[in-house]
Amino acid sequence: MNSRQRRGIILLILSVLCALGAFAGVLSVVNDVKSKVGPEVTAYRLKTDVEPYTLLGAGQFEKIEMPERWLSKNAVTDLDQVRGKIAVTTLKAGSLLQSDMIVDQPALQPGQQEVAIMIDAATGVAGKITPGSTVNVYATFEGEREGDPAQSKIIVTNARVIDVGDLTSLQPDGNSRDREPTDAVPITFALSTIDAQRITYAESFAQRVRLALVAPGSDTTVPDKDRTYELAKDK
Repeated sequence: MNSRQRRGIILLILSVLCALGAFAGVLSVVNDVKSKVGPEVTAYRLKTDVEPYTLLGAGQFEKIEMPERWLSKNAVTDLDQVRGKIAVTTLKAGSLLQSDMIVDQPALQPGQQEVAIMIDAATGVAGKITPGSTVNVYATFEGEREGDPAQSKIIVTNARVIDVGDLTSLQPDGNSRDREPTDAVPITFALSTIDAQRITYAESFAQRVRLALVAPGSDTTVPDKDRTYELAKDK
């Protein structure tokens, strides 16, 4: 091996050593940055502006990841925290959601009252109705006289749920046609006086009472002509 070849090999070795040194330096800087930034956690950012006193839902936020050390202590990291909450003030798109931006939705508005009824677990929206949900209440009735057709009626629209109780086993009373125990859940609503009367009447006299979950932000006002259904009149 001549001197030129030896110099070439030495230069090649030096180049490799320099490259390894540079890589080690970059790796050290990266590790240093990571150690200073810390682990990342989940946070939530508003997609659009939200008006004050608006009921909040998961669809209004987008999930992001950011270093835990950069989050304030009151940052919301779990969207379960917004369930049944309303905005305190105008929330701007792009803002990080924080717990001091939201408060519990008032249980009752002026003119409303709390009414609780038992809903058969098999005919409700099992597991999907929570405080803050909005539902339509359906009831089915036998005909008033023998031979009259059975009817399905929308008793109340856009009823706001303020509490959902625990599953309870009910024993049938002496006049019940169904002699088997049934599982029911107490649901508490915030209703006007007339809607409270409608829903308690349905619980007492209807064959079945069902709840239909309304999508957040929807208004499902139903015209009077469409509130009663008979199979014979379905065209």
